[in-house]
Amino acid sequence: MSNAAHAGDYDGSPQVAEFVSEMTRDYGFAGEQLISLFHDVERKQSILDAISRPAERVKTWKEYRPIFLTDARIKRGVDFWNQNAEALARAEKEYGVPAQYIVAIIGVETFFGRNTGNYRVMDALATLGFDYPPRADFFRKELKQFLLLAREQQVDPLSLTGSYAGAMGLPQFMPSSFRAYAVDFDGDGHINIWSDPTDAIGSVASYFKQHGWQAGEPVASQADLGVDSAQSAVTQGLEPQMNLGQLRALGWRTHDVLRDDQMVTAIRFDGENGPEYWVGLPNFYVITRYNRSAMYAMAVNQLAGEIVRARGVH
Repeated sequence: MSNAAHAGDYDGSPQVAEFVSEMTRDYGFAGEQLISLFHDVERKQSILDAISRPAERVKTWKEYRPIFLTDARIKRGVDFWNQNAEALARAEKEYGVPAQYIVAIIGVETFFGRNTGNYRVMDALATLGFDYPPRADFFRKELKQFLLLAREQQVDPLSLTGSYAGAMGLPQFMPSSFRAYAVDFDGDGHINIWSDPTDAIGSVASYFKQHGWQAGEPVASQADLGVDSAQSAVTQGLEPQMNLGQLRALGWRTHDVLRDDQMVTAIRFDGENGPEYWVGLPNFYVITRYNRSAMYAMAVNQLAGEIVRARGVH
């Protein structure tokens, strides 16, 4: 399909007129300025094509893991850590989130800034908010949040880029997450998660802390199941539903020494050498709040471990 788009795609749109009147009424924006802004916004068919594509067949862990656990990503993670060691140490101290998990999130999300997306965020959110009915409400709310953050940060909304869904910068925050969790970690008066690694690092740590990260606590432990162990204990969903003592009573044995009172998520993956069983602790659940997938959280966890090993700091 053609990706033809041009200025004025939203001129005269009743939906945009209604949106503009909401922004003027609820947030004090100048209506004529917003109408002028929307004159320069483009409806992107490629965004509608991307979001409408049939979902990929869900990969198994043995297919998913090699995408993120690569020598190149691990090496780049070591470099990123070394280049930003001071900011990472400060984030760890202030928020209680270990440096390797902050590094691993940025590594999984954007390969340390290599893949942050080239769509203008205004184009992405307007296209999905006004021309994608299945999730229009969600994207219209994000568009409101985006205009508020552009005003707060005193930046031109047309200058900011992101993914086709409007996720932004090194950590791929949606606008609502930016306004709730992003921080000015270098103290320059602006929050820049696009090209300022210090602000991106502080913002990821802030996100984790506000979602319940427990400083000094483990993330996950591999488990073995005896012959009579209950495979049925595998958790439906991501939220911890039993404590480790209850799971042990069903025959699960973790590789690490952990407290029986810890709430856990019991996980089964299809691994390279057959089924893998894991116990996810509360911090594992926190990682799934960034992206609601056990495989995503495990990729972050394992990439973090590999980067620590490669860096040679224990």
